[in-house]
Amino acid sequence: MRWFKKEGSKVKLGDPVVELETDKVNYELDSPAAGVLLKIVAAIDAEVPVGDPLCCIGERGDTLPEF
Repeated sequence: MRWFKKEGSKVKLGDPVVELETDKVNYELDSPAAGVLLKIVAAIDAEVPVGDPLCCIGERGDTLPEF
């Protein structure tokens, strides 16, 4: 996993945010929303189960969920 954006960076809908790696393929995951990358939940090189959150995107001042 390699992050293209840092916490606090603005993101647009469709911006590449992170590169994910599997046993068979590497691919870029695009932002599903516009806003600010508030929190990176998954660390570089972490193994993350399918469906687990990678980051939080919202607006400055939004309350973050518990992880």
